[in-house]
Amino acid sequence: MDLLKLFIIFALIIGVMKFKKPLNIAITAGIIGAILLYQVNIVQAVKIAGLSVVSRTTITLVLSFYSITFLQRMLEKRGHLLLAEKSLSGLFNSRRVNAMIAPFIIGMLPSPGAVIIAAPIVDKAGGDFVSREDKTFITSYFRHISEAFLPTYSSIILALQLSGVDMTAFVLAMLPMVLALFLLGYFMYVRKIPRETGLPDSDNKKEEARNLCRSLWTIALTIAIILVCKWQVYMAVIPVIILCAIVNKFSVREIAPFFAGAFEPRLVSNAVVVMIFKDILTYTGVINRLPAAFAGLPIPTVVVFALIFLFGTMVAGSQAIIALGIPLAFAAMPGGGVALMVLLMCMTFIAMQISPAHVCLAIIIEVFNTSFLDLVKRTLPVMFWFLLIASGYSYLLSLF
Repeated sequence: MDLLKLFIIFALIIGVMKFKKPLNIAITAGIIGAILLYQVNIVQAVKIAGLSVVSRTTITLVLSFYSITFLQRMLEKRGHLLLAEKSLSGLFNSRRVNAMIAPFIIGMLPSPGAVIIAAPIVDKAGGDFVSREDKTFITSYFRHISEAFLPTYSSIILALQLSGVDMTAFVLAMLPMVLALFLLGYFMYVRKIPRETGLPDSDNKKEEARNLCRSLWTIALTIAIILVCKWQVYMAVIPVIILCAIVNKFSVREIAPFFAGAFEPRLVSNAVVVMIFKDILTYTGVINRLPAAFAGLPIPTVVVFALIFLFGTMVAGSQAIIALGIPLAFAAMPGGGVALMVLLMCMTFIAMQISPAHVCLAIIIEVFNTSFLDLVKRTLPVMFWFLLIASGYSYLLSLF
């Protein structure tokens, strides 16, 4: 029954989006569906929603992409995003490299707001050669590759801590999957973009490399602060904003408009509604019942947990299913090791790219003014092939 109810809830969300309604309306419909199907007391539902809105997680999320948007405005004002795109073009003279590498590098910043910085670079690289919907996919997809394996993300750190798998061994084992993700994204979408930028090859590669560092040092410094100091994203961005203002000689008059301009009401509403949706589903207990729902299936244990991570992540996000599923998986398969970890993290990655509970997706479709359904349509074929590759690769790892 849980699987049927979840199917109805997600079908309801997709159905509302079919009528060209915004994501926050569609997710609200999903919340109402969950309340009705799981018979959540209306008073309790309102209480959950209220607590979700003012929760530390939601406030931190909103502050994170507000601060990132603020930094983006500063980078745009000084032309640093254009400089990054130009520098990449100078180093590689390839639109395709710009479209893939820029969001990947920026994606190392563990914040939903990272897609906001990557979007204009991908938009410029794609030009009129690909649709807005394709640009939405390319930005979202390559921005999230880092999230599949880098221990700059709390979900990866949590999974490694709970499983006891060595961090270095996991990162090295994931590198072939990272390569697979790049190749899939390239051959299925990026190669539609012509390689040529229309500019001559740069005769000063060192200067281009310096310009790239000059344009993206704020992102690199933010990541370094997060890794070394273990600060929240918005706390790491604030000193970088101050330093950026000093280094780039911003006046108070220049900065003042950013305080209001960095606040995007529709982005905030999308984020808040997604968090409420996740908290309502968590309250129903469906996540805790998923293992039992799959346990009765006549399939191997490893496939059961792969399905749990795939569907559980779609419902509640990566951190919730990792906290619940990793201890269960490694208790059930104590010899799983790196192979099991790679499989489960790949399942989590796949699910997050098509989950309506993924805040980044709400942000990127807002930036490009596209629809969630169009993004999922482009993501599913890539994720299907990655599912096959990841399953085969993890099986080979288990043999050694």
